[in-house]
Amino acid sequence: MKCMLRYIPGLMDKGTPVSLLFTGEDGEDSSLLYCELIQKARHGKSFLVRTQGCKVGAYVLGESGTSPEDYYFDSGRYMNKPAAKSAVSSLHKLENRKSSMKIAPYRGEDFDILILFLKPERAMRLIQAYTFSRGDLVEIKTGGIASICSDCTAYPMQGKAGISLGCKGSRKHTGYADEEVVVGIPFEIAGEIEEALGKIPGTFE
Repeated sequence: MKCMLRYIPGLMDKGTPVSLLFTGEDGEDSSLLYCELIQKARHGKSFLVRTQGCKVGAYVLGESGTSPEDYYFDSGRYMNKPAAKSAVSSLHKLENRKSSMKIAPYRGEDFDILILFLKPERAMRLIQAYTFSRGDLVEIKTGGIASICSDCTAYPMQGKAGISLGCKGSRKHTGYADEEVVVGIPFEIAGEIEEALGKIPGTFE
């Protein structure tokens, strides 16, 4: 089923929302990090990949069972190994993924997850649109690591919007703006958010 969106893409100031679709097509093994693939798709590139080049991404996206806890501890991000292990155990992840990933700028095609880079006010409007019909709060679940792969891809696969302030890896390797936050929207709630964006009042009205 197609999901033609008008208001959601308009929330982005730069580039295009990124469509992620899990597919049975045969993808390639890419040396690019998952967050790099997403950022390049934001600016017009398309990819069909089976694997990508980030070890953390491989763990989160179900390509590898190797935990990145030693990597995180060695990088100085955690005081000790138990803290690193606890952080990794809290990551949202896909289990034993066999499908390839079609990553492309959104042009109206089917998607499993739509990833956007938004300024805070635009992210606020998206949250308001999500709560418009149900009143439920949006939970932000992030540890400042694995932002695009875990917070905004694996977590939204549970049917919930994922919102992240980013992570060192994705900001370092892809260069999205300091003032941007990342949002992942699953297909099943995109239509609801789209409809609400056409009804809720503007921020400064």
